[in-house]
Amino acid sequence: MTFIAETNTDRLHSSVQRHVIYALISLTLGGIASLAGAQVATPPEPSTSPTAAVTQDQGIRNIVLVHGAWADGSGWRGVYDNLVRDGFNVSIVQEPETSFHDDVTAVKRILALQDGPSILVAHSYGGAVITEAGTDPSVAGLVYVAAHMPDAGENEADDGKRFPSDLSKSGAIKKTAGGFTYLDSTQFHEYFAADLSAEQAAFMARSQVLNAADNFKAVITTSAWRSKPSWVLVAAKDRTINPDLERWYATRAHSHMVEVAGASHSVYMSHPKEVADLIESAARAVSK
Repeated sequence: MTFIAETNTDRLHSSVQRHVIYALISLTLGGIASLAGAQVATPPEPSTSPTAAVTQDQGIRNIVLVHGAWADGSGWRGVYDNLVRDGFNVSIVQEPETSFHDDVTAVKRILALQDGPSILVAHSYGGAVITEAGTDPSVAGLVYVAAHMPDAGENEADDGKRFPSDLSKSGAIKKTAGGFTYLDSTQFHEYFAADLSAEQAAFMARSQVLNAADNFKAVITTSAWRSKPSWVLVAAKDRTINPDLERWYATRAHSHMVEVAGASHSVYMSHPKEVADLIESAARAVSK
Protein backbone atom coordinates (compact mmCIF):
# COMPACT_ATOMS: atom_id res chain seq x y z
CA MET A 1 0.00 0.00 0.00
CA THR A 2 2.79 2.35 0.89
CA PHE A 3 4.49 1.64 -2.41
CA ILE A 4 1.34 2.39 -4.37
CA ALA A 5 0.78 5.65 -2.43
CA GLU A 6 4.30 6.77 -3.17
CA THR A 7 3.80 5.95 -6.83
CA ASN A 8 0.59 7.97 -7.04
CA THR A 9 2.28 10.90 -5.33
CA ASP A 10 5.15 10.73 -7.78
CA ARG A 11 2.69 10.62 -10.64
CA LEU A 12 0.85 13.60 -9.24
CA HIS A 13 4.09 15.56 -8.98
CA SER A 14 5.04 14.55 -12.49
CA SER A 15 1.63 15.63 -13.82
CA VAL A 16 1.85 19.01 -12.12
CA GLN A 17 5.38 19.47 -13.41
CA ARG A 18 4.27 18.66 -16.96
CA HIS A 19 1.41 21.19 -16.77
CA VAL A 20 3.73 23.85 -15.43
CA ILE A 21 6.27 23.14 -18.18
CA TYR A 22 3.53 23.22 -20.86
CA ALA A 23 2.29 26.53 -19.49
CA LEU A 24 5.76 28.03 -19.47
CA ILE A 25 6.40 26.82 -23.02
CA SER A 26 3.06 28.25 -24.15
CA LEU A 27 3.77 31.61 -22.58
CA THR A 28 7.28 31.68 -24.02
CA LEU A 29 6.11 30.81 -27.53
CA GLY A 30 3.32 33.35 -27.31
CA GLY A 31 5.77 36.05 -26.30
CA ILE A 32 8.11 35.15 -29.14
CA ALA A 33 5.22 35.21 -31.59
CA SER A 34 4.12 38.61 -30.31
CA LEU A 35 7.65 39.96 -30.59
CA ALA A 36 8.05 38.55 -34.07
CA GLY A 37 4.73 40.09 -35.04
CA ALA A 38 5.88 43.46 -33.77
CA GLN A 39 9.16 43.18 -35.68
CA VAL A 40 7.54 42.48 -39.03
CA ALA A 41 4.68 44.94 -38.68
CA THR A 42 4.53 47.37 -41.62
CA PRO A 43 3.48 51.04 -41.46
CA PRO A 44 0.05 51.97 -42.77
CA GLU A 45 -0.25 52.66 -46.48
CA PRO A 46 -0.15 56.37 -47.39
CA SER A 47 -3.47 57.90 -48.26
CA THR A 48 -4.40 57.77 -51.90
CA SER A 49 -7.17 60.36 -51.66
CA PRO A 50 -7.02 63.32 -54.12
CA THR A 51 -6.50 65.74 -51.23
CA ALA A 52 -3.51 63.80 -49.95
CA ALA A 53 -2.03 63.61 -53.44
CA VAL A 54 -2.26 67.39 -53.84
CA THR A 55 -0.69 67.92 -50.41
CA GLN A 56 2.21 65.62 -51.22
CA ASP A 57 3.02 67.33 -54.53
CA GLN A 58 1.86 70.92 -54.22
CA GLY A 59 4.84 73.05 -55.16
CA ILE A 60 4.19 76.77 -54.82
CA ARG A 61 0.48 77.46 -54.40
CA ASN A 62 0.44 81.05 -53.10
CA ILE A 63 -0.18 83.87 -55.57
CA VAL A 64 -0.21 87.54 -54.54
CA LEU A 65 -1.72 90.02 -57.02
CA VAL A 66 -0.91 93.75 -57.02
CA HIS A 67 -2.95 96.31 -58.98
CA GLY A 68 -1.60 99.38 -60.72
CA ALA A 69 -2.36 103.09 -60.73
CA TRP A 70 -5.92 104.38 -61.19
CA ALA A 71 -7.34 100.93 -60.37
CA ASP A 72 -8.06 98.62 -57.46
CA GLY A 73 -7.86 94.91 -56.76
CA SER A 74 -11.31 94.07 -58.10
CA GLY A 75 -9.93 94.11 -61.64
CA TRP A 76 -8.13 90.85 -60.89
CA ARG A 77 -11.42 88.93 -60.49
CA GLY A 78 -11.14 87.00 -63.75
CA VAL A 79 -7.52 86.02 -63.09
CA TYR A 80 -8.43 85.15 -59.50
CA ASP A 81 -11.24 82.83 -60.63
CA ASN A 82 -8.96 80.96 -63.03
CA LEU A 83 -6.21 80.51 -60.45
CA VAL A 84 -8.53 79.39 -57.66
CA ARG A 85 -10.19 76.92 -60.00
CA ASP A 86 -6.76 75.40 -60.58
CA GLY A 87 -6.07 75.02 -56.87
CA PHE A 88 -4.01 78.11 -56.05
CA ASN A 89 -4.29 80.24 -52.91
CA VAL A 90 -4.76 83.79 -54.17
CA SER A 91 -4.46 87.04 -52.22
CA ILE A 92 -5.08 90.51 -53.66
CA VAL A 93 -3.29 93.56 -52.31
CA GLN A 94 -5.29 96.79 -52.00
CA GLU A 95 -2.43 99.25 -51.92
CA PRO A 96 -3.58 102.80 -51.10
CA GLU A 97 -1.53 104.64 -53.76
CA THR A 98 -0.90 107.39 -51.20
CA SER A 99 2.88 106.95 -51.39
CA PHE A 100 5.32 104.47 -52.86
CA HIS A 101 6.42 103.48 -49.36
CA ASP A 102 2.81 102.87 -48.33
CA ASP A 103 2.26 100.66 -51.37
CA VAL A 104 5.40 98.59 -50.80
CA THR A 105 4.41 98.18 -47.16
CA ALA A 106 0.92 97.03 -48.17
CA VAL A 107 2.42 94.32 -50.38
CA LYS A 108 4.78 93.10 -47.67
CA ARG A 109 1.88 93.01 -45.21
CA ILE A 110 0.03 90.52 -47.43
CA LEU A 111 3.18 88.50 -48.13
CA ALA A 112 3.60 88.04 -44.39
CA LEU A 113 0.19 86.36 -44.21
CA GLN A 114 1.13 83.57 -46.64
CA ASP A 115 1.92 80.08 -45.37
CA GLY A 116 4.89 79.58 -47.67
CA PRO A 117 6.69 81.01 -50.72
CA SER A 118 4.70 83.06 -53.22
CA ILE A 119 4.60 84.21 -56.79
CA LEU A 120 4.26 88.01 -56.77
CA VAL A 121 2.31 89.48 -59.69
CA ALA A 122 1.71 93.09 -60.69
CA HIS A 123 0.05 95.23 -63.32
CA SER A 124 1.20 98.66 -64.54
CA TYR A 125 2.62 100.91 -61.76
CA GLY A 126 2.37 97.84 -59.51
CA GLY A 127 5.42 96.53 -61.36
CA ALA A 128 7.60 99.18 -59.72
CA VAL A 129 6.05 98.30 -56.36
CA ILE A 130 6.83 94.57 -56.62
CA THR A 131 10.33 95.30 -57.93
CA GLU A 132 10.98 96.91 -54.53
CA ALA A 133 8.80 94.64 -52.36
CA GLY A 134 9.82 91.46 -54.17
CA THR A 135 13.16 91.31 -52.42
CA ASP A 136 11.24 89.80 -49.52
CA PRO A 137 12.63 86.26 -48.96
CA SER A 138 9.18 84.71 -49.27
CA VAL A 139 8.94 85.72 -52.94
CA ALA A 140 10.01 82.93 -55.30
CA GLY A 141 9.24 84.60 -58.61
CA LEU A 142 7.85 87.78 -60.18
CA VAL A 143 5.27 88.22 -62.95
CA TYR A 144 4.88 91.58 -64.69
CA VAL A 145 1.61 92.11 -66.58
CA ALA A 146 1.79 95.14 -68.88
CA ALA A 147 3.91 96.61 -66.10
CA HIS A 148 6.86 98.81 -65.34
CA MET A 149 10.08 97.08 -64.30
CA PRO A 150 12.65 99.69 -63.19
CA ASP A 151 16.14 98.78 -62.07
CA ALA A 152 17.86 100.02 -58.91
CA GLY A 153 18.43 103.78 -59.14
CA GLU A 154 15.62 104.18 -61.72
CA ASN A 155 12.00 105.30 -61.59
CA GLU A 156 9.17 104.47 -63.95
CA ALA A 157 8.61 108.08 -65.06
CA ASP A 158 12.12 108.29 -66.50
CA ASP A 159 11.95 104.77 -67.91
CA GLY A 160 8.77 105.72 -69.72
CA LYS A 161 10.70 108.35 -71.67
CA ARG A 162 12.72 105.60 -73.38
CA PHE A 163 9.60 104.64 -75.34
CA PRO A 164 6.88 107.26 -74.78
CA SER A 165 3.32 105.95 -74.69
CA ASP A 166 0.25 107.38 -76.39
CA LEU A 167 -1.13 108.27 -72.95
CA SER A 168 1.97 110.24 -72.00
CA LYS A 169 1.48 112.42 -75.08
CA SER A 170 -2.28 112.80 -74.75
CA GLY A 171 -2.94 115.19 -71.89
CA ALA A 172 -5.42 112.70 -70.40
CA ILE A 173 -3.53 112.49 -67.11
CA LYS A 174 -4.93 115.07 -64.69
CA LYS A 175 -3.74 116.17 -61.25
CA THR A 176 -5.62 117.40 -58.21
CA ALA A 177 -4.59 120.39 -56.15
CA GLY A 178 -3.33 117.92 -53.56
CA GLY A 179 -0.92 116.24 -55.97
CA PHE A 180 -2.89 113.10 -56.90
CA THR A 181 -3.22 111.96 -60.51
CA TYR A 182 -6.18 110.46 -62.34
CA LEU A 183 -7.27 109.80 -65.90
CA ASP A 184 -9.84 111.98 -67.61
CA SER A 185 -12.99 109.87 -67.50
CA THR A 186 -13.85 110.75 -71.10
CA GLN A 187 -10.52 109.32 -72.30
CA PHE A 188 -10.20 106.37 -69.93
CA HIS A 189 -11.66 103.86 -72.39
CA GLU A 190 -9.41 104.95 -75.24
CA TYR A 191 -6.09 104.86 -73.40
CA PHE A 192 -6.57 102.39 -70.56
CA ALA A 193 -9.18 99.83 -71.54
CA ALA A 194 -9.82 99.88 -75.28
CA ASP A 195 -10.61 96.15 -75.49
CA LEU A 196 -13.27 96.31 -72.76
CA SER A 197 -16.84 97.46 -73.25
CA ALA A 198 -17.62 101.16 -73.03
CA GLU A 199 -19.86 100.46 -70.03
CA GLN A 200 -17.13 98.62 -68.14
CA ALA A 201 -14.55 101.28 -68.93
CA ALA A 202 -16.95 104.01 -67.77
CA PHE A 203 -17.36 102.25 -64.41
CA MET A 204 -13.61 101.85 -64.06
CA ALA A 205 -13.11 105.55 -64.83
CA ARG A 206 -15.63 106.55 -62.16
CA SER A 207 -14.17 104.16 -59.55
CA GLN A 208 -10.47 104.77 -60.24
CA VAL A 209 -8.12 105.16 -57.29
CA LEU A 210 -6.20 108.41 -57.49
CA ASN A 211 -2.45 107.87 -57.40
CA ALA A 212 0.02 110.24 -55.73
CA ALA A 213 2.02 111.89 -58.51
CA ASP A 214 5.30 111.34 -56.68
CA ASN A 215 4.79 107.57 -56.88
CA PHE A 216 5.83 107.59 -60.52
CA LYS A 217 9.16 109.17 -59.56
CA ALA A 218 9.95 106.82 -56.67
CA VAL A 219 13.48 105.47 -57.08
CA ILE A 220 14.05 101.72 -56.70
CA THR A 221 16.64 100.85 -54.05
CA THR A 222 17.08 97.15 -54.78
CA SER A 223 15.69 95.44 -57.85
CA ALA A 224 14.07 92.07 -57.05
CA TRP A 225 14.23 90.83 -60.63
CA ARG A 226 18.03 91.01 -60.50
CA SER A 227 18.07 88.06 -58.09
CA LYS A 228 14.80 86.25 -58.82
CA PRO A 229 13.24 84.73 -61.94
CA SER A 230 10.73 86.91 -63.75
CA TRP A 231 7.99 86.61 -66.36
CA VAL A 232 6.63 89.42 -68.53
CA LEU A 233 3.33 89.66 -70.38
CA VAL A 234 3.33 92.27 -73.14
CA ALA A 235 0.00 93.83 -74.12
CA ALA A 236 0.54 94.40 -77.83
CA LYS A 237 -1.95 97.29 -78.14
CA ASP A 238 -1.12 98.96 -74.82
CA ARG A 239 -1.50 102.74 -75.00
CA THR A 240 -0.69 103.44 -71.34
CA ILE A 241 2.76 101.82 -71.38
CA ASN A 242 4.44 101.50 -74.76
CA PRO A 243 4.63 97.78 -75.69
CA ASP A 244 8.19 98.39 -76.89
CA LEU A 245 9.11 99.44 -73.35
CA GLU A 246 7.53 96.27 -71.96
CA ARG A 247 9.59 94.21 -74.44
CA TRP A 248 12.72 96.17 -73.53
CA TYR A 249 12.15 95.50 -69.84
CA ALA A 250 11.78 91.78 -70.52
CA THR A 251 14.93 91.64 -72.64
CA ARG A 252 17.01 93.51 -70.09
CA ALA A 253 15.89 91.28 -67.22
CA HIS A 254 16.17 88.08 -69.27
CA SER A 255 12.54 87.42 -68.40
CA HIS A 256 10.32 84.71 -69.83
CA MET A 257 8.11 86.76 -72.16
CA VAL A 258 4.72 86.20 -73.76
CA GLU A 259 2.71 88.64 -75.84
CA VAL A 260 -1.06 88.96 -76.16
CA ALA A 261 -2.02 90.31 -79.58
CA GLY A 262 -4.61 93.08 -79.64
CA ALA A 263 -4.60 93.50 -75.85
CA SER A 264 -4.99 96.90 -74.21
CA HIS A 265 -3.39 98.01 -70.96
CA SER A 266 -6.27 96.28 -69.19
CA VAL A 267 -5.13 92.88 -70.50
CA TYR A 268 -5.49 91.37 -67.03
CA MET A 269 -9.24 91.99 -67.34
CA SER A 270 -9.77 91.35 -71.04
CA HIS A 271 -7.57 88.20 -71.19
CA PRO A 272 -7.69 86.68 -67.70
CA LYS A 273 -7.05 83.13 -68.92
CA GLU A 274 -3.81 84.07 -70.69
CA VAL A 275 -2.63 86.02 -67.65
CA ALA A 276 -3.48 83.15 -65.29
CA ASP A 277 -1.69 80.68 -67.57
CA LEU A 278 1.52 82.72 -67.37
CA ILE A 279 1.28 82.94 -63.58
CA GLU A 280 0.77 79.18 -63.34
CA SER A 281 3.78 78.63 -65.61
CA ALA A 282 5.86 80.72 -63.24
CA ALA A 283 4.64 78.73 -60.24
CA ARG A 284 5.46 75.43 -61.91
CA ALA A 285 8.89 76.61 -62.98
CA VAL A 286 10.03 77.75 -59.53
CA SER A 287 8.58 74.59 -57.92
CA LYS A 288 10.94 72.28 -59.84
